[in-house]
Amino acid sequence: MARTSNRRAKTKTPISIIEPTARHALTTGRSRLVNKFVLLGLNARGELQQFDLLAGELEDAQQEAVRRARQAGVQMVEVCAAGAGGVRLSRRHFSLAGLFRRSRFDLSLFVYELLALLRAGLALTEALETLDERWRHNRSRAAAEEKSHYVLPELIRLMQQGKSFSTALAAHPDCFSRLFVAMVAASEQTGGMTQALERYLDYHGQVSLVRQKMISASLYPVMLLVTGTAVAFFLVWFLAPRFGHVYEGMTHTELPLLSQWLISFGLFVNDHTVASLVCLAVTLSAAVALPMRPAVQQRCLALLGRIAWIGGMLKLMQLARFYRSLGMLLQGGVALLPSLEMTRDLLPPLLQAGLTRSMLGIAQGQKMSGSLQQEGLMTSVASRLLRAGERNGQIAGMLEQAALFHEREIAQWVDRFARLVEPVLMLAMGLGIGLIVILLYLPVFDLAGSLQ
Repeated sequence: MARTSNRRAKTKTPISIIEPTARHALTTGRSRLVNKFVLLGLNARGELQQFDLLAGELEDAQQEAVRRARQAGVQMVEVCAAGAGGVRLSRRHFSLAGLFRRSRFDLSLFVYELLALLRAGLALTEALETLDERWRHNRSRAAAEEKSHYVLPELIRLMQQGKSFSTALAAHPDCFSRLFVAMVAASEQTGGMTQALERYLDYHGQVSLVRQKMISASLYPVMLLVTGTAVAFFLVWFLAPRFGHVYEGMTHTELPLLSQWLISFGLFVNDHTVASLVCLAVTLSAAVALPMRPAVQQRCLALLGRIAWIGGMLKLMQLARFYRSLGMLLQGGVALLPSLEMTRDLLPPLLQAGLTRSMLGIAQGQKMSGSLQQEGLMTSVASRLLRAGERNGQIAGMLEQAALFHEREIAQWVDRFARLVEPVLMLAMGLGIGLIVILLYLPVFDLAGSLQ
């Protein structure tokens, strides 16, 4: 019994977590003091939250912080010892610019640098350690707020514990996509890590090329809208009140109703300049920020999808990205059904249901081309290419060819759409600004006509 009691006394107490309101300290069975650490994390709304951790050492606190961050649904930012340093850190991290920088992890840059080191002959762990050392030697405030400052050490630690590279990547789903993790996992079975990284860079380059073309095409219309809004605001804020003061002395002239409304609105804006500028800034910021929210994007895509000539192209964009991702996974050695499952999220909900039915058909022995065609997941070009790929065993290559064909088609459509939208926007801006000027000068025209 005495030996049993001694063994129990020597058993290490598991690391515990307490909420920020807790103020007490715990000790282990051997009376060793457990230190207090602070976990800083970002929730889904971008707000900084603080959690208190109790652990013996910093490494134990980091392990517990990863588990706590997943449980609370927050993005881990920093783990530090409680005290004055932690207070300074939390205050520094409240800057809005820091929040945006900290939420960024450049996966393509990470893959490019890792691929360069692997080609140079370094082992995988050595390459990761080299990247981590480069970050620590070149550390700056901007770099310190990157996700990589804790992701790379965590990857190295997991791999030193015997975990595979893909398992270590999967522990950080907010930094590494399922597609990338699946490609790495497949390359670990075949020994083609560098080839997998090259394929991912090619995939990312093609997807980014289409995205950049769409952004470039929309940049000029956005600048036109911002410029037109600024000019219209200036006319209402500066000219309308001055015309209003002039027309006050013209008692014998009756202003048109629209001119009265415009002048009254201009006087109100001029009297509340600061509030009007704030409202304008908030409106423009909301116009930029709202489309970035996933729910708003889904709603806008659903509304645009009802327009025939836009909805068809939106579906083609989604299918092209689906073909590109599926071909990349199959080329990397991932099995067909898991590849289809991982690319499901790239499709809208309606097509996701069709993909689920198609996967059931493929599992029952149906051909991939026929099953996808039946659910509306194949264009005519992609269907012919896929059937040819099924005959010669080049399904992955044919899917990539279909994606390339449709991406070029999308790029041409985006160029034509931009050329059509730009003059339409300029015409709308001209009409809007011209209407404001006409409403301001309309009483002058009426007065000149009455004098004649």
